Amino acid sequence: MKVVLFCGGYGMRMRSGDSDSPPKPMQMVGPRPLIWHVMRYYAHFGHTEFILCLGYGAHHIKNFFLNYQETMSNDFVIRNGRVELLHSDIADWTITFVDTGLESAIGERLRRVRPHLQGDDMFLANYSDVLTDAPLDRMIDRFTASGAAASMMIVPPQSSFHCVDVLPSGEVKQITAVGKLPIWENGGYFVLTQEIFDHLPEGGDLVEDSCGALAALGRLYGYQHDGFWKPADTFKERAELDAGYHRGDRPWMVWERAAS
Repeated sequence: MKVVLFCGGYGMRMRSGDSDSPPKPMQMVGPRPLIWHVMRYYAHFGHTEFILCLGYGAHHIKNFFLNYQETMSNDFVIRNGRVELLHSDIADWTITFVDTGLESAIGERLRRVRPHLQGDDMFLANYSDVLTDAPLDRMIDRFTASGAAASMMIVPPQSSFHCVDVLPSGEVKQITAVGKLPIWENGGYFVLTQEIFDHLPEGGDLVEDSCGALAALGRLYGYQHDGFWKPADTFKERAELDAGYHRGDRPWMVWERAAS
């Protein structure tokens, strides 16, 4: 299936100023940017056709792939002055780069790449800034069996804050960690059908408009994942992923476990 990656937002919680800083999907985790880790995850499950919804910082993403260095993450041999790769990351990938606007909402970005999805009954989508070890093949199988029009992976809340149950008098009755509440949040990994476009207005949002409408119709499936899931929405979260990479704690790199 084709994979639509939303990578055109400003990423304000990651930026340190108004300078031309790389967009959030280009922030580094180990020797590669976030978007590479997301794409490598999908490629591990056999999905190697990517559509990049570009906007802010598009040239950073284009230049990365136009000047891609396979030797950064693959073993190689130098023989007679020539580099011979022992493995390859992206040789079998197809990547379509589409300008979807600087100010577009996620749903509008999806609408603008619809011509590249013609003939595809189902496709995948992702925010390009969240890493997981979720079994994608199982996620797709369960969605297909559900008969729904769209699916989102849902995860337990990740906040470290606490909710407080308080009476009008000010008396606190209970304190509960957010992560222990019986609720789920959007994990950013979608399996979609063409029906999603029936509920996506011009300038609309993928979750609030399309998924909200499908949920009201009983046509939205939630795949519950309680394994590893971590966003890189802030500098702190990205730094934690990078630190994990360097100490060998890389549960999202499911392709490494498969190779070993």
